[in-house]
Formats: sequence, C-alpha cells, structure tokens
Amino acid sequence: MFAPARRVLDEHGGSPFGTLIRLFLLGEALAEEDLAAALPSLGAAGAMRLGLLAEGTDGFRAALSLNPVELPDPAGETGAIASWWILSDLDDQLRRGPARPDHVMGVGGATRSLIAQAPLGPGTEPPGSVLDLGTGCGVVALHLARAGARRVVATDISGRALSLARANARLNGLGGRIDFRSGDLFAPVAGERFDLILSNPPFVITPRGDDSVPRYEYRDGGMRGDELAARVVREAPALLNPGGTLLCLANWETPWGGRGLARVGEWIEAGAEGLGGEGSLAGWAIERELLDPARYAETWARDGGARPGEAGFEALMEAWLREFADRRVVSIGLGSVRILRSAAGETPAIRLEHVDGPLAREPGPGLAAAFAAGIAAEGMSDAEILAVHWVRDEAVAELREHAPGEEGPRSIALRTERPIARTVVADPLLAAAVGACDGELSLAQIADALATLLEVDAEAAAEALVAGFRELVWFGMLRAPVE
Repeated sequence: MFAPARRVLDEHGGSPFGTLIRLFLLGEALAEEDLAAALPSLGAAGAMRLGLLAEGTDGFRAALSLNPVELPDPAGETGAIASWWILSDLDDQLRRGPARPDHVMGVGGATRSLIAQAPLGPGTEPPGSVLDLGTGCGVVALHLARAGARRVVATDISGRALSLARANARLNGLGGRIDFRSGDLFAPVAGERFDLILSNPPFVITPRGDDSVPRYEYRDGGMRGDELAARVVREAPALLNPGGTLLCLANWETPWGGRGLARVGEWIEAGAEGLGGEGSLAGWAIERELLDPARYAETWARDGGARPGEAGFEALMEAWLREFADRRVVSIGLGSVRILRSAAGETPAIRLEHVDGPLAREPGPGLAAAFAAGIAAEGMSDAEILAVHWVRDEAVAELREHAPGEEGPRSIALRTERPIARTVVADPLLAAAVGACDGELSLAQIADALATLLEVDAEAAAEALVAGFRELVWFGMLRAPVE
C-alpha cells in the first residue's frame, strides 16, 4: 500500500531523498532530469550500467530494490539496533511481472527469524569461524561479521545471489570481512570446520516432474520432498568443531501414519552416526507451524505471484496437491533445528516439540542458554538434579485462577515470555518448588520441606519435582547457579 507514502511526499514537495524513495521504495517511473539531483555523480546512465535502473517507455524505474534494514545488533547491548542497506531483486509489488528463476530475495520473515534465534548477542561469546550456508542477499553473513566472528564464509549455488551479497558487503563496509564462495551445499567448504553454521536453505517442498511449476533458486533446492533439509541436518555436524552449533530453518513432511518431528529426530541421529565415533550430538527441533497440504501449496503458489481465481494459480495448486497425495503426505511442519556437537562419549539429548507461542524480541541468547541447560539436565541423574540449587528466571510469573469465595485456586500456571512464550499447568507442589528457587536451597531440601508442609510422601514428591524441573529447564524457566 503506497498511497500514504505518496501523499506525504506530495505534501512536502520534491527533494533528492524523496526522489530516491519514489524510485526504490515505491517503484515509480521517473524522468532523467528528476534523477539528476538525486544521483548527481552517478546519473541515470551510470545507475543503468550498475544494474540499478532500467529504462522503459515511461521513464526510468528501479531494476533492484535498495532497502534500509534494521536488525538487533549482535555487538551491542540488549535492544541495540544495527542498520544495513540491502540490495535485492524487486518484490511482487514493484516488479510488475513474474520473478526471474534466479530471483534474489531481500530480508524476509524467515531470515529475520534465523537471525533472531542465532546464539549471538549480549552474554554470548563471539564465534571464531562461521558459515552462512545459502547466503542469498548476504544479510546473515553481514550479521555474523558484525557479531565479531574471526572468519566468515558465505556460500550459495546462485551466481546472482553471490553478486548481490558481495555488493551488499561492500555497501555496508564489510567487503573484506566475508569470504563468498560458489557451490552446492557443503562442497565449497569440504574438509573445513566451523564454530557456528547458520542456514536458511532453499527448503521449500516443490513438485518434481512438472515443468509448469516455476523453479526459483532462492526456495527450491532441486530435491524431492524434504531431502534438502534432511541433508543439511545430516551433513552439517561433520563440519562443526567440538562445541560448535548448527542452526537452520527447515520444512519437514509427515507421511500418513508417521510424525514429521520424529523424522527430524532420525536426521539428527544420522548426523551423529556420520561422525564415526568422533563426537556426539544434541539436537533441538522446534516446530512453529503445522500446515495441511492445501495451505502449504497456497502459501508457495502466492509467493511466486499467482493469485486465487487465476488459471495459473489453480494449476499450481493441483501440482502441489498431486505431489503430496502421491507420497501420502498429510502435513508439513515449519520450524528450526539446532544441533550442538560435543565430545565423544557424552550423553546425547534430542528434544522434539511443537511450540506456537511467540518468540521474545531477542531470543537468541536465551535459546542458546536453555539449550545448554537442557542438555546438561538430560545428562544428570535424579540425585544430581536434586542436589542443584536452582535459580528461577526473573521472567517467570505464577498465574492463579480463583472462583469468588474459594479457599484454594482452581488452577495454577507458570508463565514466561522468554525465550519463547509458554504457559505450564502446575500443581501446588511444582508451583511452590519453583517459587522457592532463589539459589539458597537445593531441590532436595525444597522437596523435603514441601512434602512435610503438604503432607505427601517425600520420595514421591522428589520424583515428581525432578521430572517437572527437567522440563522447565528446557523452557528457560530455571537455571543452575553460575559457579
């Protein structure tokens, strides 16, 4: 919706800045003389040679998008913002036609989600060596460089994406900090190791064998079903240093009679087997959405520019639904997979869950801390869990529901907003135990005291609290004290 912006620009008259807004953000056609003041050194001819403009019968239009992008600053304090200028191909509203097969996306919701969930920012150590797998416009690589990574490698199979990513690195003063490489998946970095791998790969499940379905490099990895996502999860761990982390976005299928998240767990286990005994893996798959085939098909048909009511839209829907029906796919999960490579012999922990609560504003450090704490808790015996002097996160709140006149609560729940908003139904024992977690007493001492107070069996109380605390640690509600 461009009308409000045009009204403001019309009210304030012409200016070089307003001209650039009309050109790159509103997609208007402008005369050469209009561009002279806005591009005094470059001019329309120079901008065309750079590929920024295209000339038509109605004047000059933007051939690329140039957008200001604000993201959390991984090198700053909580709430700090990093600003970037990002070149990409024109989106649906500006290009006035279908996207080209090698279309390069700007900074969309998926990219923002990957950056938000990355283990970077306040309270985290800058990674040494990092890989941005499937860099696209390059903004993830820019974010990694700003985070203080010693070495940043960014790869993509698309030559056009790499050209724009290199341009964005230079445009933002980081041209010498990022090593851009061309190639498929991990071929460009074979034999190398990294402390952190981030990836928003072309994971979209696309019908195969139907030439009428557009193939876009930014979303279609050329593999059947969810095999592209499976390969990333299975193969990336071998490129991690001990203590290194993989975080990738992915889609996964649920076949009839199966469970999509369980298949992701199998991918993680296969990645562990691929290490050949040289390490173990912990994994955390978080499913944020679960779509039926029709909704999934509509999402990606619209993404390519097709609209309901058009013949092309119906043909695309048919192709997607036929593909899913042939393989008996009943739903598709959308989410993220986080993997930690640890030393050989350490107890592996794989957690698979569907979570639909919103993420906190900057969840990355909190997710990393919850992952580490959850892995540690999974490796503890019940006695060790009871010996810890647990500390309740300050974001945890207790919610009690009472009917007027009732002596006791009808229900008790524990709620947190970070790193993911969650509400956990709790009984009086668990709620009271969490309330007592200020680091002064061990869980064993708390369990004994509550068993006496509530007149319940001490051994049963301890057993129930151990199970509850293991879960709450994954939620970021509890942590072990820092020694």
